[in-house]
Amino acid sequence: MLEKKHNLLDPKLPIVFQDGSEIYRDLAKKYITHKTGFFILAPSGAGKTHFVKSQKEFHWLDGDELWMATNAHPDGAWWLEGLDRITEIDQRSDVITVEAKKLGFWVVGASNAFLPPDAIVIPDWETHKKWIGIRETTNYDGGATTDKLDQVISHRNWILEWESKGVPKFETVEEAAKYLAKTSSQ
Repeated sequence: MLEKKHNLLDPKLPIVFQDGSEIYRDLAKKYITHKTGFFILAPSGAGKTHFVKSQKEFHWLDGDELWMATNAHPDGAWWLEGLDRITEIDQRSDVITVEAKKLGFWVVGASNAFLPPDAIVIPDWETHKKWIGIRETTNYDGGATTDKLDQVISHRNWILEWESKGVPKFETVEEAAKYLAKTSSQ
């Protein structure tokens, strides 16, 4: 992740918009930008961070890194707060994702309120539960845990609504990324 120049915001502080050029310049030093930006939406525990960390070339940016660098995500486990708070933070994240896409970043993340993703990832449920359990007991870095599987199911169902609106669905982040990379070169 990028070195943070500022701490994450206290979740109770009101926010303002400001020039984010420096943050995006710093991200562009680590991540390759493209003519067309993309956004892959996937629920917590679907392998997003693993995929990003295992890239040989850094084309895909972990949305959490982007949203934390821009303070769209506040400090703390905000995803465990009420639906109103989650929606508010997802809306902030959408605004940032729009900006990142305009700059040619390829983003993969779980925060989304209204921005149509370019692809969605919904792993097989048994596989998804297994991945959450493995992450929870090995290298936990935040996100859903096995005691919150009902929240994961709800998020999966919400994400699946994008499929009915024509957004392509994949079982893995790698499949979605390959598909979008191929469409960008056509």
